[in-house]
Amino acid sequence: MIGLHIDTVDEPDRRLGRIWSADCARPTPFSSLASYTSGLGCVRVGGVTTVHLRGPATRATPLTCSAGAEFFGADFRTGAYLTVVQPARLINMSDTVLPTLPDGRVLLGGRAWETPTPDNIDVFVDRLERAGLLIFDPLVEEFRYGCAVPVADRTAQSRFLRAVGLSRRTFRLIERTRTAARWLRSGIPIGDVVAGTGFYDQPQLTRALRRLIGHTPGEVARGGMFLDL
Repeated sequence: MIGLHIDTVDEPDRRLGRIWSADCARPTPFSSLASYTSGLGCVRVGGVTTVHLRGPATRATPLTCSAGAEFFGADFRTGAYLTVVQPARLINMSDTVLPTLPDGRVLLGGRAWETPTPDNIDVFVDRLERAGLLIFDPLVEEFRYGCAVPVADRTAQSRFLRAVGLSRRTFRLIERTRTAARWLRSGIPIGDVVAGTGFYDQPQLTRALRRLIGHTPGEVARGGMFLDL
């Protein structure tokens, strides 16, 4: 029985993509998937909360959650990023853990902040934006979808890399592979998944899934493991 449970709420606004929370009833192995998002991740154990600044991930990483641990956080919308540490410096679990003061507040950007909770993390993010620590570059999302942008391609690539921490090519590979995993999990035949997500053939899809999701197409289709998509 899977002992890890996660809830997510989409928050499609200027700065947030989703808010999430999870709890671990028993030690549970899982694959932390490749991801193109950055954001905040909080871990609460024994009533003590630590706040992590998280970046994207270009590979899947096997992990095990600890019994009794609680997790919650916020994923930023594509184009939103913290000015104090750019996403590329946080890539592949190179998290920055915010210092905690004796009174329980955390330090970020030279200021002390009340530690966020699952109920107010959206308010915490809003305060970061109002303080100028979180900014949103609308060009990034336009460039993501191939829209015409009013700057040179090289400049757009640079702004995309600064805001996301990944090249657009890597971003799109992660996006396609996660879509393929969702489709396989929903029962769509692998041939249709290959064609619909733009992979050259099944071996190419298999290699991408192994590296970015941590499972083969057959394993994803059968289910039975924790896989948050």
